[in-house]
Amino acid sequence: MTSLPRQLSLLRNALLPDGSLVDVELIEDIVRAVRPAEPEVQASGDSIVDLDGFMLLTAPAEPHAHLDKALSWDLINPPAGDLVKAIESWRAYSSVMTVESIADRARAAALGMLRNGTTAVRCHVDLLIGDDPLRGVRALVQVRDELAHLMDIELVALAASDIPDATIEAALDLGVDLVGGAPHLAPAPLDDLRRLLALAERRGLGVDMHTDEGLTGDPTILEFASIVKDWTVPVSAGHCVRLGTLEPHDLDEVITAVLAADIGIISLPITNLYLQGWEHPVSTPRGLTALRPLLDAGVRVGAGADNVRDPFNPVGRSDALETASLLVTAGHLSLDEAYSAVSDGARSVMNLPRAGVRVGARAELLAVRGASLSDVIANASADRYVIHAGSLVAQSAVSYTVASPIRTPILESR
Repeated sequence: MTSLPRQLSLLRNALLPDGSLVDVELIEDIVRAVRPAEPEVQASGDSIVDLDGFMLLTAPAEPHAHLDKALSWDLINPPAGDLVKAIESWRAYSSVMTVESIADRARAAALGMLRNGTTAVRCHVDLLIGDDPLRGVRALVQVRDELAHLMDIELVALAASDIPDATIEAALDLGVDLVGGAPHLAPAPLDDLRRLLALAERRGLGVDMHTDEGLTGDPTILEFASIVKDWTVPVSAGHCVRLGTLEPHDLDEVITAVLAADIGIISLPITNLYLQGWEHPVSTPRGLTALRPLLDAGVRVGAGADNVRDPFNPVGRSDALETASLLVTAGHLSLDEAYSAVSDGARSVMNLPRAGVRVGARAELLAVRGASLSDVIANASADRYVIHAGSLVAQSAVSYTVASPIRTPILESR
């Protein structure tokens, strides 16, 4: 097999979700042409891929990851439980982490996402307690630089309320892209929110906040929206679980404010379904934001996996198709809406250029073996081609061997 990455010029016989069969011409990192497939025309070469039997989609983007935490569940062996227990377990373990150990797990997690089709990741990086709070930042900057030719990685400084401004500024000076935090967990939520937003405004940077990650309480997102409504930098809010439990009148007020401020909302079903509702053993409420009202109102909505095999979520396959499946089953989205949330919607809330099988769009593409979008999301075949900036950066091929069904012997008639 030719080594990767490999620049491509033509994708042949690709099936699109609308059922059409197309040939897609690429020039460098841009889709140059999309035309009806010509199966009878023979073409081959290192820059040509025949996608017969595969569905071609916009590559997923992960709008909310924690690569510094990923793959630590077995190392920590934390108690199963809610958000508070997860935070306590993580903080206790973080004191023994080194830059090298963080980078090793983050690199493995990022490459797992890439193998499954994700070509852009926004990663929240904890500013740690102790004498060296920037260990995670240095590790993730290193991983971002190592993988720059394979995928886009954007970093967010995740600052708790006990992290001083000087530490956040130092993280930004090291190359972190956005300001983040979880003000709703602070002793004085609105004060911490205003502090973080003021710092971002001073630096002229966008923000991505963990927002209202709980089923009860006073939402902070109204204050968030009022402060950033005239900002021109990217602004997004992750989790927003409280929106899913608000009364309709209160939710309408929030949606109006979110639209006015153009805040992108990021749903994280797998982690919030795990973390939320432990205190309700009967008729357990589900931890999802108000997906249907947000989408119907025209809010920009993306979705991601959030945590993968760490104290905040012991499972997860680093596969956007897993997130899409959960959006269908738990969020009652259509198949098209669910896949859009992990691709076009995710890219929108991340402020990334338009991508996909569209003339003039970025050639960020994923081909998955399947006969329809429902087949692709349901079966999530590991047979995949992953294309970043017009280059093939990952390819997986799977073979199956299954025993033949037992046949009932035919009795001779007498």
